[in-house]
Amino acid sequence: MSSEPPPGSGQQPPEDDPFRKQPPSGDTGAGAGSPYDAPPGGQGGQPPPYGGPYGGDPYGGGGYPADPLAGMPPLADSGKRTLARIIDMVLVAVVVWLLTWAFRVSELDVNADDVDYGKSLGQSLIAALLYIGYDTFMISRSGQTLGKKWLGLRVANLDNGSTPSVQTALVRSLVLWIPFAFCCACVWTAICGGWSFFDKPYKQGLHDKAAKTVVVSTR
Repeated sequence: MSSEPPPGSGQQPPEDDPFRKQPPSGDTGAGAGSPYDAPPGGQGGQPPPYGGPYGGDPYGGGGYPADPLAGMPPLADSGKRTLARIIDMVLVAVVVWLLTWAFRVSELDVNADDVDYGKSLGQSLIAALLYIGYDTFMISRSGQTLGKKWLGLRVANLDNGSTPSVQTALVRSLVLWIPFAFCCACVWTAICGGWSFFDKPYKQGLHDKAAKTVVVSTR
């Protein structure tokens, strides 16, 4: 049976990724012991009706694909996701403050005689690079930032459960952090991340939708 994942993330999950979904393989028990323990698809041992051993592309066309969450851990609680994000923001903000202090790049200074936009732009640039770099590196490495790791959460590709690639993690980070750093700050973070409180059925933030990822519980 083919082990190719459906189109979606555009990548083949690495064989050594402990979180990748395993296709059912009859009596051989392949995938046993996987963190996802994906069950065989269909009734009576028949293959899933709408595509592949993984149940189909969650964003693709053609009929009604099987639930791509089948075999995954439960979706993460949105409240815990918010707390994990706050932890990450505080951790990176400390580094941003130290760097801007070291290079004498401060917040926007406004007075009657001087409006220093250059310093504000410099701080925004440093913040954007650090937040994007931190998120991209950590998510593509293990699916977890420090905040998510401490709270038992993990980012996974929606179509196959694997750890997002660097490209996928970068897209997710860009959508989340560029508006935050340069224009909308906490307002955008609240909208982008808060979307998961109302989104159905995958509880995705806007950055998850852009990258086709979900956040699941690891506990």
